[in-house]
Amino acid sequence: MKKLILVRHAKSSWKHNVIDHERPLNNRGKNDAEIVSNHLKKSNLEIHKVLSSDAVRAKTTANAFILNLNIDKNLMNLNHNLYDFSGQNIIKTIKEVDASINTLMVFGHNHAITAFVNTYGSKYIENVPTCGVTIIDFNIDKWADLKKGKTIYTVFPKDLK
Repeated sequence: MKKLILVRHAKSSWKHNVIDHERPLNNRGKNDAEIVSNHLKKSNLEIHKVLSSDAVRAKTTANAFILNLNIDKNLMNLNHNLYDFSGQNIIKTIKEVDASINTLMVFGHNHAITAFVNTYGSKYIENVPTCGVTIIDFNIDKWADLKKGKTIYTVFPKDLK
């Protein structure tokens, strides 16, 4: 059994004159990352690995979750392939995760996150919002055998406000 926790990065700022990859979170994004990650504390998730897009907004979101969920920083890896909007790279990246990892947390971008959730989860979600979390259980022994799973939990910032 494998568990995947997918997190779309929190709301980013368009105020800065930077390339897309370097856009930081705005105040709402920072606040949402705190609210959602603190809410997840109640779930007592045991996370074995964290993968994040190397974009600033995704890294910053991941760092807030790591801090608030008391995840060992050494479990996080930045992966440029997760700077993915179509969803093909996120699938490939997840399938490459070592079979010894049972609970994987991934921070990425839309459209990739919503497409993945709707392809591999059991619950249709029109749009995973910024800082939205979806947890999917898979009845597999290896990530390489990724197939349709069961959506067991979703939480979006608006649910907590």
